Amino acid sequence: MAGFVGFLYVVEVFDVATGSSLEDDGVRPRDFSEWDNLLWMPLIHGDWSHLTGNAVPLLLLGFLATSGGLKQFFQITAVIWLSSALGVWVFGSPGSHIGASGLVFGFLAFLLVRGIFARSWLQLVIAVGVFALYGAALWGVLPGQPGVSWEGHLFGAIGGVLAAWGVSRDNRRSTTPATFTA
Repeated sequence: MAGFVGFLYVVEVFDVATGSSLEDDGVRPRDFSEWDNLLWMPLIHGDWSHLTGNAVPLLLLGFLATSGGLKQFFQITAVIWLSSALGVWVFGSPGSHIGASGLVFGFLAFLLVRGIFARSWLQLVIAVGVFALYGAALWGVLPGQPGVSWEGHLFGAIGGVLAAWGVSRDNRRSTTPATFTA
């Protein structure tokens, strides 16, 4: 996570050095000419405070989300990343949507519901701690603050729930012995 967040700072240095040239490369809802921007959205931030506001929770929540191993972490990150970007592309308000907050909300939702799907007391205890730290942020999935992509937050959170469901389903499948019928 530290490497990824460090990379986000490198991208912001480049953006500042080029006169904020990257900020128009976010997701533009329903614009077929810029599909590749679905991949760049979480990497681009409006300014240093925007990046720092995402960096701290991204470090903590992303680190906690790695508890299932790196392969699982990359899988849940892909689900959250694409859910957030595609959700913004289909349902977002006009303008360029940028920032890693979709990942933050996705990791938050993943950590909050993973214990329910997995039926794990330890993961439920972790969820309570995560909720105590970041539960108030959940209001960010609702419209309200101009210039903030609540759509990215909402669809990132939906991606986190989908990822938690998928991980628990795969874990149950791998621990259930296979049965064969003739």
